[in-house]
Amino acid sequence: MTDYGQDLLFGTFITPTAQPAHQAVELAVVADRAGLDLATFQDHPYLPKFHDTWTLLSYAAARTSTIRLSGNVLSLPLRQPAVLARSHASLDRLTGGRIELGLGAGAFWDGIEAMGARRLTAGQSVDALGEAIEVIRAVWAAGEPGPVHVPGEYYQVDGLKRGPAPAHDMSIWVGAYKPRMLRLIGRAADGVLPSLSYLAGGPGDYAEINRHIDGSAAEAGRDPARIRRLLNINGTFSQFGRSFLDGPAEQWAEDLAGLALEHGISAFILATDDPAAIEEFAADVAPAVRELVAAERA
Repeated sequence: MTDYGQDLLFGTFITPTAQPAHQAVELAVVADRAGLDLATFQDHPYLPKFHDTWTLLSYAAARTSTIRLSGNVLSLPLRQPAVLARSHASLDRLTGGRIELGLGAGAFWDGIEAMGARRLTAGQSVDALGEAIEVIRAVWAAGEPGPVHVPGEYYQVDGLKRGPAPAHDMSIWVGAYKPRMLRLIGRAADGVLPSLSYLAGGPGDYAEINRHIDGSAAEAGRDPARIRRLLNINGTFSQFGRSFLDGPAEQWAEDLAGLALEHGISAFILATDDPAAIEEFAADVAPAVRELVAAERA
């Protein structure tokens, strides 16, 4: 059993399709009213059928009151890290601390390159992400003396004034699966955010994710328990249990509680465009998972 002891978070993973125009934002409003912790938005700027994710996040922030908002995950090659730092800090201050930074090294490189960004290899994209995190943290460190200097290979920042700082200790959550990226998370990020559908071996693959992150964090002098383990999930609510995350809310709760206790996953983000599923996840699944995990921890 791997239990990092973090408070459990529950959220929704929204695809920002342009039709109907306000559907993505309305799903965030439903999640907010239902009491979920997170509303996150997929980011693919090269797809014209998608609204721009940062615009959606900002608009959704104005339509909601308590829920936290994040990209899931933002495409770094199309978003300059210094601008990301300032935009996130600004919106965080405007919302009273409700913004987190979900970041990805890049995928679908044909689309990224078509928009004018440089195509990177897998190794280069990891190095670029590491530099970006360094830039972002330096910009947020508004109380540190002197300007920001990051003489990176992919991002060069020389003499940038620091600030503003976010309203709260904003997390950097990174979408990752491969060992090199996972080790970067252990050294420099605040959480890992994979999708269950991309784990070839199913939930059991999370043990390998944890192994790389924990080892790298320990080598860097960081406490592995401070790095949040998140997971995008999908499934079906049905009257009778059929398989993993395919059944009634009680079964979902047992399935997710098992992941929390076995792998230390502390944030479950449901991918759905169904308001009823969001409400059932918030009302029936989330409280039951918290109760099961709390009982086992006790």
